Amino acid sequence: MTSTYRPQPITPTTLQQLRVRDDAGQPMTPYPDGEGGAPLRCCLRPSTEGDRIALVSYAPLRRWAARTGAEPGAYDEQGPVFIHAQDCGGPDPDATGYPWARPGALRAFRRYDSRGHITGGRMVELPEDADAAFDHALAEAFADPETAQVHVRAVEYGCYHFRVDRP
Repeated sequence: MTSTYRPQPITPTTLQQLRVRDDAGQPMTPYPDGEGGAPLRCCLRPSTEGDRIALVSYAPLRRWAARTGAEPGAYDEQGPVFIHAQDCGGPDPDATGYPWARPGALRAFRRYDSRGHITGGRMVELPEDADAAFDHALAEAFADPETAQVHVRAVEYGCYHFRVDRP
């Protein structure tokens, strides 16, 4: 990425676990994508028609808290995310910009502290220069020294897109 901040995909270890049983305890049910365009959290790109994908429940703060000892409490939410049904190799290392940064899209930037508690947020309607808007919103979030990470979500469905850690 050539952007100021680096979006984090779901980790390979977590993907292996989600491909067996998701964070709601359900087995993965893969299917061929008939249309393409699903926002894949494993590689931070849209699916293509014919990809084998799955919609699984993912709890990003829960997994982070297990590694760090944080206690997000009621902020430990889970929701649906699309992933490839098999290993895809992750994001393209030569990719530039932020994933799903189309002008006109509404994005929520939720700030979390080191405990995993929400400390604020911001909604942004992405302008023509969407990458600059991402950079600005993330810089604003990390200007607060309490912000440990930011989750970027789609406003329309609340879908988790990716996490950005404090640089």
